[in-house]
Amino acid sequence: MTKPEILGSQRSSYTRVVRMVCEEKGIDYVLTETLLGAPELRRIHPFGKMPVLRDGDFELCESKAIATYLDRRFPGPQLIPDDPHLAALTEQWVSLINTVMDATLVRTYLLAYAVPKTADGKPDPNTIEVVTPAVRTQLEILDKAVAATGYLVGDQFTLADINLMPILYYIRQLPEGVASITPETHLGRYYARHAARPSFQRTMPPAGPPRRAAS
Repeated sequence: MTKPEILGSQRSSYTRVVRMVCEEKGIDYVLTETLLGAPELRRIHPFGKMPVLRDGDFELCESKAIATYLDRRFPGPQLIPDDPHLAALTEQWVSLINTVMDATLVRTYLLAYAVPKTADGKPDPNTIEVVTPAVRTQLEILDKAVAATGYLVGDQFTLADINLMPILYYIRQLPEGVASITPETHLGRYYARHAARPSFQRTMPPAGPPRRAAS
């Protein structure tokens, strides 16, 4: 049987989400390093975003759709629970992370440091100052969310956690992340626990700014 092929980048958090799904489920896959907007991506994704998936003759774009497909298609631990309440909560957190928190934590806060639009190429202090209160609020929300069980949903590792961990990997390298994701916080202990998972370790990106051009 042909291995599923993921077209994306090791630095892309969304590509990492799909790779972590494969690692958690024991799926033997191939990662093809691809540039944003490359023809190979545009043939599958109408906007040339990453990642995209090829599984035999089947092609699919958008990380959430790909992750759901892989979870249903292959055996292994279920990352979207069967229980309707837990499944709904998983979908809820994936949506919050990808539509709200990604916009604040990654596309605004992180990129103001990593890929600033300043004339001298230095971190953008104005953007950072404006977004920092929202960064603190969202990290506090996450801290409370994982306080009870150490997971976002119930007492199991789900697709919700998989979507969050690649974001925290980058955010904890910046000032507000350093201050908020510490061993004394619920979120810090959450990160340390799940960063030790083989799926997280085996998908560690190389140094450099993230690429998060998908949803």
